[in-house]
Amino acid sequence: RGEAGAVRGAGGARRPGGAERRQRGRAMGAEAGGPRDTAPGQQLRALFYALPPGESSFRTVEEVPDYVDKSIPFFITFIGLEFAVSWIQKRKLPGRINDGISSLSLGILSRLPDVLFRSIELISYIYIWNNYRLFELPWDSPWTWYLTLLGVDFAYYCFHRMSHEVNILWAAHQVHHSSEDYNLFTALRQSVLQKYTSWMFNLPMALFIPPSVFAVHLQFNLLYQFWIHTEVITKLGPLEWILNTPSHHRVHHGRNPYCIDKNYGGTLIIWDRIFGTFEAEDAKVVYGLTHPVNSFDPIMLQLRPLARIWNTFWATPGFCNKLSVIFKGPGWGPGKPRLGLPEEIPEITGKEVPFDPHVPAYLNCYALVHFAVIVDLYTELLASMTMLSQGTVLLRIGFIILSLASFGLLLENKSKAGILEIIRCLVFIGVYKLGYFRSQFSFLGYAYEV
Repeated sequence: RGEAGAVRGAGGARRPGGAERRQRGRAMGAEAGGPRDTAPGQQLRALFYALPPGESSFRTVEEVPDYVDKSIPFFITFIGLEFAVSWIQKRKLPGRINDGISSLSLGILSRLPDVLFRSIELISYIYIWNNYRLFELPWDSPWTWYLTLLGVDFAYYCFHRMSHEVNILWAAHQVHHSSEDYNLFTALRQSVLQKYTSWMFNLPMALFIPPSVFAVHLQFNLLYQFWIHTEVITKLGPLEWILNTPSHHRVHHGRNPYCIDKNYGGTLIIWDRIFGTFEAEDAKVVYGLTHPVNSFDPIMLQLRPLARIWNTFWATPGFCNKLSVIFKGPGWGPGKPRLGLPEEIPEITGKEVPFDPHVPAYLNCYALVHFAVIVDLYTELLASMTMLSQGTVLLRIGFIILSLASFGLLLENKSKAGILEIIRCLVFIGVYKLGYFRSQFSFLGYAYEV
């Protein structure tokens, strides 16, 4: 059923034979039915939205590569490069261990639902395409490719702006803004819940753009936003007029009053220039939320805003006011404008100190080593999940979540973090000896047990 739906969704009533596919697709050398492999050079260019239509057009959704997961080695490489360049430029590192582990933990959490379920963005899109499409644009036309680029980016602008202006959407999106550092780790700091609120903004395209084309650009738009989360790149000249750049996005992540609710673009900055939400980088940007959460616990960072909305909802009198708590801006209150009062935004003094509890150096090293183990288990899970039972997958996901929460508490130096960590290590030993966990590197098995 899924295969038939994908083929219909790509504009074909029947599945063509191998020879016909090779004749029709410029980029369709691989047999349909599974994602195509991408060369390292192609994967690198995908990070910068630099794969032309001839290399990134596919007949069916099944053929679309998983560009995001295959970019993990490049993420690591660029993070290392950022550290080296920052040290050369400023003689200081671009981030901290505690904040970096927190950002990576949130990135892993955000991807875990995709291990169990197909992306809701694709499921909903394919459903609309199969049942309600008005006409079909050709999947192999460059015009369709470029139109989809504009469509996906405009949909992202609309969603991104709404995520800052609607409290319930902000509760999910604020996770990405919660870091007080600004580096490539921050790009991976994503919300588990955001994808369950963003999918509807793409649905109008499903009336005429094939799902296979949409699936490519959905990934490209996300990947492009990785490299703009850095301070080591200053200005990019004329490109600043068209593209979203590190300078523009630094403004978006600032909590300075002039930065609030500005520069929502994903790949292009033209939408902000058109709709009046553009702001150029000026005074030194101070990053993070206007009211910092002061936590490295990825579970707490995901759920605390929802708890705050819940408590405010019940504490606010009047049914209309209760609805306003959910659907108006995060700064709204009874008697205030929809987005709150600008004068209530805390002023920046330049003396702000990021949340950085003192933790012994050995504990930072401990958390770093054990986090590397979890990254290994996570990537091995992605590589082997089709061969694992559902119970084993759930067990691994549960242990990953437990581990990330434990690391967050350790880095905050919480009093009960040690107890939770001992329990976590005992669980690991048990399930590892029983064969439910497996490293990608067999020679590390004994080291993991130690």
